[in-house]
Amino acid sequence: MAVTLIPAPTPVRRPARDRHHRGGSRWVVLALVTVGALVMLVPFAFMLLNAFKSPGDYSSAGPLSWPSEFYTKGLRTYWNEVDFPLKLWNSALIAGSVAVFGVLVSLLNAYALGIGRVRGRLWIVGLFLLANMLPQEALIYPLYYVAKEVGLYNTRLAVIIIFTVIQSAFGTYLLASVLGTFPRSLLEAAALDGAGKWTVLWRVVFPNLRPTLAVLLIFFFIWTWNEFLIPLVMLIDNQTQTIPVALASLQGDRLMDAPTTNAGALISLVPAILFFLIFQRTLARGITAGAEK
Repeated sequence: MAVTLIPAPTPVRRPARDRHHRGGSRWVVLALVTVGALVMLVPFAFMLLNAFKSPGDYSSAGPLSWPSEFYTKGLRTYWNEVDFPLKLWNSALIAGSVAVFGVLVSLLNAYALGIGRVRGRLWIVGLFLLANMLPQEALIYPLYYVAKEVGLYNTRLAVIIIFTVIQSAFGTYLLASVLGTFPRSLLEAAALDGAGKWTVLWRVVFPNLRPTLAVLLIFFFIWTWNEFLIPLVMLIDNQTQTIPVALASLQGDRLMDAPTTNAGALISLVPAILFFLIFQRTLARGITAGAEK
């Protein structure tokens, strides 16, 4: 008896839609994002415009006028009066130290809370979140008093310790939430191989958290770089002040040199932008890795 084989029907392939033709909503969202980005760049455009404008042009024509000459004295005045290289070193030292130590403290705290057997874990994590929400105005006098008592007032070390604690509060809350869902199979496999707690931390947990830690490192650096209130109170010596404090020193009670202030803001913004551009791919990879996990 002959058996007739019926060929399977060929699946109909639908034509792939072009990524540039996915509906009008895509273009609406893109237009809104573009408009939002341009609106955010408007203050920077005014700063750039007035940084190269003479005080005479600024006072006579206002901040919206085009400068009649390429005025660079404001840049030189700010560079020399505030000793910008020293302020740049202070800001980089403080922000870099806080970023490294803040990430390290956050990792150790979160490892104990997220993986270790700590009683009241949720209450402790909530306490870290509450500490991160406290305004700096409520902390400034106790910090000032303690720094005076221990002899760390007007030192960069005091600011580094303060911001390491402040930033690690947020880092601990974030990493503890991540480590709370860490695969137990990896931890059990490492334990069966005879790995101790420190080995598990640095050989198992740390490699998997590296993208998240890189994102925290970048955020801690930028957040600390832009801090103003605590450095203003804790650093009163010209040799220890940071860039935001030096920029504020250009403004008097009744007189402000607007072109010099804009020029100083422009110079002060350049290091932070360069840092962001250098680590932009690291930030993107860290966010993408966190989304995939």
